Amino acid sequence: METDDFSVDAALFARLRSAWEERDPVPAGLIDRMVAAVAVEDLSREYALLTLVEGEYAEVRGETDTSTLQFSDGKTSVLLHVTATEAGDHRVDGWVDAAAREVRLVQGDREQKSQVGEHGRFAFDGVRAGLTRVRLAITREGEASWFQTPQFEI
Repeated sequence: METDDFSVDAALFARLRSAWEERDPVPAGLIDRMVAAVAVEDLSREYALLTLVEGEYAEVRGETDTSTLQFSDGKTSVLLHVTATEAGDHRVDGWVDAAAREVRLVQGDREQKSQVGEHGRFAFDGVRAGLTRVRLAITREGEASWFQTPQFEI
């Protein structure tokens, strides 16, 4: 009997689907647009856009002693200025345009924390060369979230 119930249900659902497809078809391109919209939303949430500010072809790892990087996800922007020090490490000065409680500079297992000043300014000293990511605890409209840059090379 169970098999008959299943086939009756399947036939009923097939007729319903056919009726809806005839009366109210899915708009052309809707599925592709929705997949693209979800993908873009995921990307903006997971990644920030990396823009090199200095020079059209500036590189983070190069012959210069300083680099300027800008990251944005459309809601929050972060500007980083990376400077080589005489000791051989780096100093990272940053500014954020959103209400941030704290900022973390992450390099593998190593993590440094800094407080964000009144005007969105923060800094890290003694930063080693290597893959780096900056994470900020942001408060927007009463909700806490994390803003995270993609990894970049110092």
